[in-house]
Amino acid sequence: MLADKKCVPCEGGVSPLTRAEAGTLLKQISDWKISDDAEKISKKFKFRNFADALAFVNNVGAIAEREGHHPDLQLSWGKVCIELSTHAIGGLSENDFILAAKIDQVS
Repeated sequence: MLADKKCVPCEGGVSPLTRAEAGTLLKQISDWKISDDAEKISKKFKFRNFADALAFVNNVGAIAEREGHHPDLQLSWGKVCIELSTHAIGGLSENDFILAAKIDQVS
């Protein structure tokens, strides 16, 4: 199970996942979308108000710090958009899917 794994530091030197590899991992997380170029995954979360959305962002931030893997976050009233990719390799790694699975546990 992805949420039980730990992100492994990535400093480059490995190839990003292929679209097929990413597609296999995508089946293990809920409602995440893969970008057309297969370099990112994203998901939109909805909340009752700004305070709930902000609390969620703070929870995601704590998870990201523990995992050493950081998403791009967009916070607005009642919405949070999250994008994940592994910048060091210019695409997706298993870390992105691990972090997505952990984020899904707090949403």
